Amino acid sequence: MDASDPSRPLSAIPGVGVRVGAFVAILLSGLAGGLIGYSLVELQCEGDCALPLGVGLLVGAAMAAGGMAIVAVLVMRALGEWRETTDREAAGHSPGA
Repeated sequence: MDASDPSRPLSAIPGVGVRVGAFVAILLSGLAGGLIGYSLVELQCEGDCALPLGVGLLVGAAMAAGGMAIVAVLVMRALGEWRETTDREAAGHSPGA
């Protein structure tokens, strides 16, 4: 669809592929953070370590997933602004036109 198509609904929502990619990135970073948190506790703990291992896993996963969620939101906002700018230029409304 091109930008001058009047039947195209205006929306700030990113495309489905972008949202799915962001969701997968958040899940993968949560997995990686959980593994890192678990490994850090496992290296330092001796004896009965079930609770510390679980806490390390949970905290690592939450921190990594939260950080990636922030990055994903910023990337999706930047893509939306970039798409808006290209749509305006295609419609002839750019400042240089």
